[in-house]
Amino acid sequence: MHDLSPRPGDLEPIETASVDELRGLQLERLRWTVRHAYEHVPHYTAALDAVGVHPDDVTDLSDLARLPFTTKADLRENYPFGMFAVPREQVVRVHASSGTTGRPTVVGYTRDDLDSWAAVMARSIRASGGRAGHVLHNAYGYGLFTGGLGAHYGAERLGCTVVPVSGGMTERQVQLICDFSPDVIMVTPSYMLSIVDEMERQGIDPRSTSLQVGIFGAEPWTNDMRHEMEQRLDMHAVDIYGLSEVMGPGVANECVETKDGLHVWEDHFYPEVIDPVTLEVLPDGERGELVLTSLTKQAMPVIRYRTRDLTRLLPGTARTMRRMEKVTGRTDDMIILRGVNLFPTQIEELVLATAELSPHFQCVLDRHGHLDEMTVLVERRGSASLEDATQAGARLQQAVKSSIGVTVGVDVVDPDTVERSVGKMRRIVDRRRGR
Repeated sequence: MHDLSPRPGDLEPIETASVDELRGLQLERLRWTVRHAYEHVPHYTAALDAVGVHPDDVTDLSDLARLPFTTKADLRENYPFGMFAVPREQVVRVHASSGTTGRPTVVGYTRDDLDSWAAVMARSIRASGGRAGHVLHNAYGYGLFTGGLGAHYGAERLGCTVVPVSGGMTERQVQLICDFSPDVIMVTPSYMLSIVDEMERQGIDPRSTSLQVGIFGAEPWTNDMRHEMEQRLDMHAVDIYGLSEVMGPGVANECVETKDGLHVWEDHFYPEVIDPVTLEVLPDGERGELVLTSLTKQAMPVIRYRTRDLTRLLPGTARTMRRMEKVTGRTDDMIILRGVNLFPTQIEELVLATAELSPHFQCVLDRHGHLDEMTVLVERRGSASLEDATQAGARLQQAVKSSIGVTVGVDVVDPDTVERSVGKMRRIVDRRRGR
């Protein structure tokens, strides 16, 4: 793989500023955000009044813990434009969450917001190893989903040549990668697997392509998946994090030279980690639920937004900003099976450690009588015989029992059997009655 470490002058001054300088900027921007939200968003006026906190009371970053949380339910209750802090005429774009249940969560952007978003996305792509002049194949979905356009404008800001492919049409994705020789690809990790499978089906060696960097996000993925990607494609696999309610992609990103967690761009987003049960703020290093406060958003500031993503905060390494560990799962993706908590990422680690099985799998939940049961539906690799794959399935079943502490079924199926994704992978299929 190429050495894509940054050169002198590549970084913005704030990325290597002192911690004291960063904290001072954060406090200044936090005070502006709280006042802006309080004065222009009725929801925040009522929420702060309810806890007896006025914007003038925010004099230190620790005062943030006194402010109320914002949840997805709050955004839905104010659908569509009730959380906007500027007149609707100043909102130049809206996006909406990709959720499939209930009302979507709508977010808005002023021109300055779009400029800030493009800047943090350009910073993220550069941290991943992308450079001005690179060709960037953008396979994130365009439209109301923030991924496609967020990546697009960030890449243009950095000076890349953008190929706006969007998702789907996998054969065409492969053709364009072969014909246009992109240096960087941005895509969900599960759909990248589908692209790699299609390359191999066409007799193309994925390691022979021009790709140097894959920037993968929009769903949790493990370091084992990183190893799988890097081995099959001979490129760097780098994690990006974001969510539409806070901005879109570009809230945090790994640095290609370390790949040791995602640096949160703390000049724009202030991170906290809380205990999801007690709601108490946890010290850095302890794992819990990520909470984010925007520091520069005009159209739709968010204060202490509960992301439901599970992670922990760590000191900065390649940058001054703190790192968040790769998201291990979401509180709403946690499966409770006969009293045992497990996440699809735990199953992914065990699947990827089993050579005869492919990364294409789903966790299928059923209820028989009063008992919940789970079956891991997983494809065998094309190079594995049915007999070897069946034995591997038995080993996987035992590995789940010994490492997670719960008995599950394992159903090993032929290649191209498990549902493919062109966006976020549906890892959990819940067939239980009433679910």
